[in-house]
Amino acid sequence: MMKILKLNAISPVADKAFAGYEYSDSVENPDGIILRSFAMHDYPLGENLLAVARAGAGVNNIPIDKCTEKGIVVFNTPGANANAVKELVLCELFLGGRKIVDGANWTQTLKGQENISKLVEKGKSKFVGQEIAGKTLGVIGLGAIGAMVANDALRLGMDVIGYDPFLSVRNAWMMDRRVQFTPELSDLFRKSDFITVHVPLTPDTKGMFNSESLAQCKDGVVVINNSRGDLVVSTDMVEAVKAGKVSRYITDFPDETLLGVENILCVPHLGASTPEAEDNCAYMAGNQLVDYLENGNITNSVNFPAVSMPRSSKARLCVLHKNVKEILSKILSIVSSQGINVAHMLDQSKGDYAYLILELDDVPGTASIDLIRSMPDILRVRLI
Repeated sequence: MMKILKLNAISPVADKAFAGYEYSDSVENPDGIILRSFAMHDYPLGENLLAVARAGAGVNNIPIDKCTEKGIVVFNTPGANANAVKELVLCELFLGGRKIVDGANWTQTLKGQENISKLVEKGKSKFVGQEIAGKTLGVIGLGAIGAMVANDALRLGMDVIGYDPFLSVRNAWMMDRRVQFTPELSDLFRKSDFITVHVPLTPDTKGMFNSESLAQCKDGVVVINNSRGDLVVSTDMVEAVKAGKVSRYITDFPDETLLGVENILCVPHLGASTPEAEDNCAYMAGNQLVDYLENGNITNSVNFPAVSMPRSSKARLCVLHKNVKEILSKILSIVSSQGINVAHMLDQSKGDYAYLILELDDVPGTASIDLIRSMPDILRVRLI
């Protein structure tokens, strides 16, 4: 019986996926791990561990490089929480345009005073805001979330400019034809009244909102960040807000620098905090993990390519390897030397790494498997 360890509380939706597995928060020597926010960087990666599934999109809490070198596939669930994050962004568009939070907080101070209605009428002028209809929204990153935000912002009467050098054909088809695209991020900065960012944290995107990029923005721009805190240089953002360059910064990632600053609204990481999103993420993570453990299929991995085939033969050989010359021919040579026919084959690469699935008409012997396993640049071999 395979073992699945959960390092966080996971929606019960995952229980069905792991029927027949030993599945709990106390499993030892697991074959798979499922988690949400648990920090795994100092967590031991056991020899039995085949895969880690994050019930969410970001994987900053998982040691990707260590997992890759040990042949551990890391899954995430892109799009599973997209609607929840989209709804929060839409809410924050209104909060960015109107001083709703400020006004509501001020209203609480009136408790116990006389003539509250008159005080409200007198004081409400301090909280005048702007409508979002007719304003321009810049959407950085047009994946599952960004595409949904762009479409709904159009329906709310906004003009939308999108920027995404890695836009997929699928997401392009999802978007309203009225979305304008720009190949230059600086162009989006110059034209947008509101900016929302939906990109992963990478060395290229870290600190993308800094003093230089903010200087390119319209005066009074509203910036919304529900992706990752480190996309923004907090000290630079505070300076821009205090100078009035940014009229309001709204983020799902509070830090010490941002807290208590007027016109900076920090939300306590609520983007995916809905039961619907947690159910969707648990369902996707659980099923992807099981499909890999039982069939060797990879879908939505952040460190290895997507490779999936239906089962059709007596045996399936799965090989995680480095993307180097002649390694495929060497593996096939070992298999063919056993007189075994390869019924189907699929090998895909992703950067420096690759994944091979061989559907075999017969079961290869232990010696041939061990020979493949001992080859240089082989990370992991499984016979299913």
